[in-house]
Amino acid sequence: MPEVVYYVASSLDGYIATAVGGLEWLAPFEGGEEDYGYAEFYASVDAVLLGRRTYDTAVGFGEWPYPGKPTWVFSRTMLSVAGPDLTVTGENPANVVAELSARGIRRAWLVGGGMLASSFRSAGLITEYIVSTIPVILGDGIPLFGAPGSRQRLRRLETVAYPSGLVQSRYAPVSEVKR
Repeated sequence: MPEVVYYVASSLDGYIATAVGGLEWLAPFEGGEEDYGYAEFYASVDAVLLGRRTYDTAVGFGEWPYPGKPTWVFSRTMLSVAGPDLTVTGENPANVVAELSARGIRRAWLVGGGMLASSFRSAGLITEYIVSTIPVILGDGIPLFGAPGSRQRLRRLETVAYPSGLVQSRYAPVSEVKR
């Protein structure tokens, strides 16, 4: 089975975007000399997994932010996408992970959003969580996980604090801990 990594930025109060999906609050932490390990992480993944609203946000960036990686967009409605590496799917996460495995994909980035992350988590498919906590309190917005789920114990693998105030922690489900 491929690894599925939920690599995400979150406000201190647990939101991944504003209530309307805005990401402008991340701007002060982007574009500087520090990439917070992003380039190394991106090189380590073979595929990208997006929810429909996250896809819509990504398309709005102008330049496609996930070049060179096959991408699955989870959507319950038909969606017109451009590009040979984009697949729109209405399948459940377990079926898509089985497809990734059949294609030889070893590691996939679960970009988000929160509802999709909840679906993967409830199916027991997330093998690693990398959460960059941004020193901002949004007050409301789209939560890190969009639906309640069962309790899950995690083990912290690593934490890095950056001069900007961003703190990035890696976790694995206790049954998935890698040494």
